[in-house]
Amino acid sequence: MSTPMLAFKDKLKSAQAEVIQRFKEQEKAEQLLQDLCKNVDQTLTEIWRHFALPKECSLIAVGGYGRGELFPYSDVDVLILLQTQPDSALKEKLENLVQLLWDIGLDIGHSIRTVEECLQESAADITVQTSLLEARLVTGSRKLFRALQQDYLAAMQPQKFFQAKLLELQQRHVKYEDTPYSLEPNCKESPGGLRDLQVILWVAKAANLGNSWHELAKRGLITDTEARQLKRNERAFKDIRIRLHLHAKRREDRLIFDIQAPIAESFGFKTTESRRASEYLMQRYYWAAKAVTQLNQILLQNIEAVLFPQDSTARPIHARFNEVNGFIDIAEDDTFESHPSAVLEVFLVLAQHSELKGMTARTLRALWHARLLMDAEFRHNIFNRALFLQILQSPRGITHALRRMNQMSILGRYLPNFRRIIGQMQHDLFHAYTVDQHILMVVRNLRRFTMPEHAHEYPFCSQLMANFNEPWVLYIAALFHDIAKGRGGDHSVLGMADAKKFCYDHGLTRANTELVVFLVQNHLTMSQVAQKQDLSDPDVVQHFASLVKDERHLTALYLLTVCDIRGTSPKVWNAWKGKLLEDLYKMTLRVLGGEMPSKDRELKNRQEDALKALRLAGIAPNAHEEFWKQLDVAYFLRHDASDIAWQTRVLHDKTHASHPVVKCRLSPIGEGLQVTVYVKDQADLFARICNYFDGKNFGILDAKIHTCSNGYALDTFLVIEPSFANQYRDIINLIEHELSEILTLQTPLSAPNRGRLSRMSRSFPITPSVDLRPDDKGQYYLLSISANDRNGLLYAIANVLTKYKINLHTAKIMTLGERVEDVFIVDGAALQGAKTQIQFEAELLDALRI
Repeated sequence: MSTPMLAFKDKLKSAQAEVIQRFKEQEKAEQLLQDLCKNVDQTLTEIWRHFALPKECSLIAVGGYGRGELFPYSDVDVLILLQTQPDSALKEKLENLVQLLWDIGLDIGHSIRTVEECLQESAADITVQTSLLEARLVTGSRKLFRALQQDYLAAMQPQKFFQAKLLELQQRHVKYEDTPYSLEPNCKESPGGLRDLQVILWVAKAANLGNSWHELAKRGLITDTEARQLKRNERAFKDIRIRLHLHAKRREDRLIFDIQAPIAESFGFKTTESRRASEYLMQRYYWAAKAVTQLNQILLQNIEAVLFPQDSTARPIHARFNEVNGFIDIAEDDTFESHPSAVLEVFLVLAQHSELKGMTARTLRALWHARLLMDAEFRHNIFNRALFLQILQSPRGITHALRRMNQMSILGRYLPNFRRIIGQMQHDLFHAYTVDQHILMVVRNLRRFTMPEHAHEYPFCSQLMANFNEPWVLYIAALFHDIAKGRGGDHSVLGMADAKKFCYDHGLTRANTELVVFLVQNHLTMSQVAQKQDLSDPDVVQHFASLVKDERHLTALYLLTVCDIRGTSPKVWNAWKGKLLEDLYKMTLRVLGGEMPSKDRELKNRQEDALKALRLAGIAPNAHEEFWKQLDVAYFLRHDASDIAWQTRVLHDKTHASHPVVKCRLSPIGEGLQVTVYVKDQADLFARICNYFDGKNFGILDAKIHTCSNGYALDTFLVIEPSFANQYRDIINLIEHELSEILTLQTPLSAPNRGRLSRMSRSFPITPSVDLRPDDKGQYYLLSISANDRNGLLYAIANVLTKYKINLHTAKIMTLGERVEDVFIVDGAALQGAKTQIQFEAELLDALRI
């Protein structure tokens, strides 16, 4: 690189470093953006002159750089504008110029066009049209630049541009799950982020309505207060984006988990006993994103009304509301001030009129400001309390009403404790949503059980909900089940008090109040029993039945539990968990109906049902007897009749097989593969099988380990992998062949692979825990394990069990997003001595760590 070029590079880097250092000292975000832009302007101007380019050419800044803002690691987008097509000499000079810009460290995005080419590209591509909207002359011919501006503005069609940007905005929102509450939001592109603010200014500028929030306020499109809010939130997002760039030392717009903590610390947030510093940062972010979303909706409607004037004839639909062009509109400007109860009433009317598309901008703005009317006196008003209950009791539109109320900050004003959990993150590695969004997702899931169009999704739940009296009581329980998250202490217990007060204040009957309080207190109980305890033990079912007491409590808890698990994350729910919960429900229902749990009766019923299935499969009447003689009561109690029939059908003539038998089928629950292994028992059998599944990247959801009286092991696994759905026949043949061969050869086990943790697990590591305690009868030990999930984890656990000669009777493998909570029923001589038991637990803990 030549000496002059080195000088350009050193000068640019020195100026950038000085600007960044000034920001670190003064923390003035907009000053940094402007100063970085000016530095690049100066450098480009000097280089342009250095190349002595023709006077009739122009160097134009476009995009964000054209706007006069440059983030530390953003692209520098430029347009080199020519009067005519360049000759070979000019082409070479321009190529050298662009190469030099890259060489000195600028991330250049460039185009070389004539005015005519600019207009053609602009007409064909909305992105080009948008970038030219913010074009700014850096150096060169001002006359040529003005010609471009004049022709560009003459070709601009504000209505068409508005529609294109609105479609683009909607498409982008869908890409980012249509919510500002992503746990790792993109501060530029996510809903409620910087891009949403830029879209408003773009369409306003294209329509000649203003170039700033202040100018939009002068035109009456927003109020002065709203303009200040938008400006404040825009400044906050810019500040965050600057810090992201500086921390990552590259262009980074995502607030990913790895970065949240240092960014929070750079703002001065501190970790407290109950919350991380990053949680304070993210809650502030969500509040700002929600405000932008609200004000964006108002502004877009107002701009659309200017661009697309319509007949605004009002049709009365309520004493205080009209319908205008498919939207609900307040009858008077001071509707909410003169009738504060209308703040809730408007959501009730929306729920009652499904044909309405939403609220007019006038209503949204009035409602946004009227939220401040919701004080203690408002909340204590009997009429307002009745209105809120009516919303929950509406036949339709409940989910939309609650989401709108949350978006407009009405729900948090009416329920102050709900306001505390708006935008609150959950770092438990399986919740994919903030607390408030999770709660609303649970309400949505409950509502779907009442809708015929969703009955095919969970038919059993829909059937139960159809017969459930006063389902709105469940919505109240859903609203309060996690409302005490983040306060410290047991949120189930703290939430009970909130729920009880709400029910008392709103005049619920004693029975409904008791049910809501019960559900809030025990909303985690049913999943814990189903997924962590042995459902083949009659005492487990009996104890759970004594807790729920009657069918209504059982049904309510079952429905809430299903919706709660489904509302955590798309990764957490699966058919296996659904089956465990349904099995527990049906077993408990029989007990509540007066049927005492009986191993003998259950054994007889399952054997009879299995025999019926075998007869339908054409198996000889007595063919099962030799195989069944090897099985004890525990086997029949731990397996469904369909599983017993299938295993009997494939193994009845292989009772004393000399080689391992491996059989697979699609799981009857509708997800994954069921794999049965029948082989002479081996000390390391469980570890060997886990090693094989880990090598194939199969997830293990369930394992039932059984030793027959003839010394054979009969182990059954439920395994999952995305490719099963399309290639299950090939995979079944592969598993049956390969696993049988591995068990035959009995090659030495490889050392466990300490697989890598996911990025989320690295950011929020779980301290591994091992809990070993005898069961109530002292017959077996219950081994509970909690750790971050990773590849090879189960094999690592199995290796330790093998080393200490621990016998495994059953395993429940529960994966909750990025966390595992596995429960094993075990026994073995090593567990009898205190010293060896401590050694075993210590080695198991070491295996759980990375």
